[in-house]
Amino acid sequence: MDSSSTDGAWPALQWEERVWTPAGQWGVQAASRGRAQAYLAAVPASVAQRVPALSTDVEGAARDAERELSRLDAELGVRVSSFAPVLLRSEAASSSQIEMLTASARAIFSAELGLRTGRNAEQITANTRLLESAIALADEISPAAILQMHAVLMENRSAHPRGRWRDEAVWVGTRSDSAVGAEFVAPHHARIPALIDDLVALASRRDISPVVHLSVVHAQFETIHPFTDGNGRTGRALAQAMLRHAGVTRHLAIPVSAGLLADIEGYHRSLTAFRSGDVEPIVLAFTDAIARAIANTRALVAELDEIRARWEERLRVRRDSHAWRLLDVLLRSPVVSAALAADELGIRQPNVYPPLRALTEAGILASKREHQLGPFWRADEVLSAVDAFAERAGRREG
Repeated sequence: MDSSSTDGAWPALQWEERVWTPAGQWGVQAASRGRAQAYLAAVPASVAQRVPALSTDVEGAARDAERELSRLDAELGVRVSSFAPVLLRSEAASSSQIEMLTASARAIFSAELGLRTGRNAEQITANTRLLESAIALADEISPAAILQMHAVLMENRSAHPRGRWRDEAVWVGTRSDSAVGAEFVAPHHARIPALIDDLVALASRRDISPVVHLSVVHAQFETIHPFTDGNGRTGRALAQAMLRHAGVTRHLAIPVSAGLLADIEGYHRSLTAFRSGDVEPIVLAFTDAIARAIANTRALVAELDEIRARWEERLRVRRDSHAWRLLDVLLRSPVVSAALAADELGIRQPNVYPPLRALTEAGILASKREHQLGPFWRADEVLSAVDAFAERAGRREG
């Protein structure tokens, strides 16, 4: 069958034999001593013109997920300034948790202010910047845009090239020093540019329903695995970009990765099935994830509304006080410095201390000098709500 065929059959991976020569001291001499070994690397077919064939039930589930995402985005869109930042950070944290990177909400929001709260929090903060970049580049999904997204994610990761296609083998397996016998070896690096061009052509189409579309593009991206690190987070950011590109979400990044967290093994199985030519499992993984993410997001928004209402009951200052305006700031940025609070309110920094003091006296904020950089103020109720969101999503501790 021609790999560019437009019929419904999705092509399974083919494989090609490559030779693994151990690196380091063995060098080229290893081949002459019989140490070089053959392994099989994946060869994905061209999918730019493919249309996935799905059962009526799966196609219907995907369209239902699309409608529910659009409905929630529209509902919260009128309050985008309140919820967009916290939902974006929840998506960044959830996507990172799939890669075993976990941190508390307090650590993540503190890391955004430059506090050193641990490597995981810093990487999750980088993932937030990746998502912001992905959404900003959603109008034109291109190889350059994907490279830019990866460069943002890996900005402070000197161990891995940033914003460049890999030039070495990557694989899934029990050994870290050899691709021989690995469970899955991604395509040889020489194939990456052509495969990415094909992927972008697929992503640019308008004749596939959005949730099905993002599912197959995401799975194909993960199969290509074009980077030495950061493929999962970049691929899930690409899914958010595609939702924005298709107009399914116009205001918010709904934390779809939080839905995937509930069944990570199922998510990985669906990627394996995709590589065997079965598209339905990855589509169902995303439709189920979207349903869970929507329910979880609604719970978070309801809790934040309750917190805001409690704050209004506690705060006993004049209505023209800047303290009232700070309440909205704290819902989206629950850890603040005096400089950040003043900037958000558009006032001089000396004028922000009285409202911060009023909020602290009302029990809305807690103040602490941290790492000799403070003081910083935190809204613990909001941080607890964000942590509860992560717990409902199935966060693993680590």
